[in-house]
Amino acid sequence: MNKIRHRTEKLKSEADTRALGLEIADALEPGDVVALIGDLGTGKTALTRYIAEGLGVKEEISSPTFTIIREYRSGRLPLYHFDVYRLGSGDELLDIGAEDMLDGDGVCVIEWADIAADVLPEDSLIVSLSYGGSENERTAEIY
Repeated sequence: MNKIRHRTEKLKSEADTRALGLEIADALEPGDVVALIGDLGTGKTALTRYIAEGLGVKEEISSPTFTIIREYRSGRLPLYHFDVYRLGSGDELLDIGAEDMLDGDGVCVIEWADIAADVLPEDSLIVSLSYGGSENERTAEIY
């Protein structure tokens, strides 16, 4: 993940979100974790769709809110897409078998990652999304 520059970026359009997702995807290697944090509607799933696009995933990406995890294997790396909104802790994430995926052959993108922050790898890429100045604008803090 060293290729990703730590910064704050204004996402003024869907095209800006796509560009960020593609940049992240280009830098991903097996075992990487992308931790997405942000309120409802700030673009966590949209960013995940663009990361998946950048990885070459062919399936449609939807939020795994009720299933907690969706797995996609059609891209250059397996993509494990988590939505941990309904979990109470990082331990619950580990209880469903996520440890194998966090240390596995693919990449993990975790929505609502702050809920499970205590069990995520220290070198996770954190993208914190928040509402911007206008209706369609978002701010992404990348660290």
